[in-house]
Amino acid sequence: MTEPHPALRLLWEPPARPTRGPKPGLTLESIARAGIEIADAEGLAAVSMQRVAGLLGHTKMALYRYVPGKAELVALMIEHTAGDPPPPSGAPWRAQLTDWAHRLAAVLTAHPWLLDALSAPRPTGPRELAWLERVVAALDGHGLTGAERMDAAVLLIGHVRAIAAQHRQSATGSPEAELLHALVPLIHARAADYPALATALTEPPGGRDNAFDFGLDRILDGLATLIDHRTRTR
Repeated sequence: MTEPHPALRLLWEPPARPTRGPKPGLTLESIARAGIEIADAEGLAAVSMQRVAGLLGHTKMALYRYVPGKAELVALMIEHTAGDPPPPSGAPWRAQLTDWAHRLAAVLTAHPWLLDALSAPRPTGPRELAWLERVVAALDGHGLTGAERMDAAVLLIGHVRAIAAQHRQSATGSPEAELLHALVPLIHARAADYPALATALTEPPGGRDNAFDFGLDRILDGLATLIDHRTRTR
């Protein structure tokens, strides 16, 4: 039987204690929590083995007895920050996925650095995988193939992350957000060239100005149409 990758073993089968050295004074959870504290306050770029070790009152070399490097440290941080997904439910699939998406969005909003962490190659832990499991399980038994259920999960994750990234830009006053805001008066000044945009920006909302729910509903509408078609043609 092939041995699991060391990084995966750290997440899935964490050792009770280091294999060498004196009696352990740290835990994987305390290390992850220290990294999360730094990332929440200063962003993911501020996290380093040195910073985490210093926050815990240990040397960087002591930290390496528990965690091989920063990639594994970030994986531990993701695992502890993600928490548990919504529990299995007997609710209709659409209600399950709506609840799931809003809960994931809340996690990303509370910890904006997760957007950077999730975009990098990393080992995947059991909690992160459990979030994916909930989507695939909610769609099980509705006529979709395994690949389609997985693709639906990827589509939902992508939507939640994209909107969370937009919110982060707006909240932090990023150059991208400032440039986009600066475009609005230019569009109004050149309404003859961009009539559709100018009209859309000046019309009363008349409904929800909420890209998150609007996009989520359209994704779920599409899945509902596909599920209905599969059900009728069985």
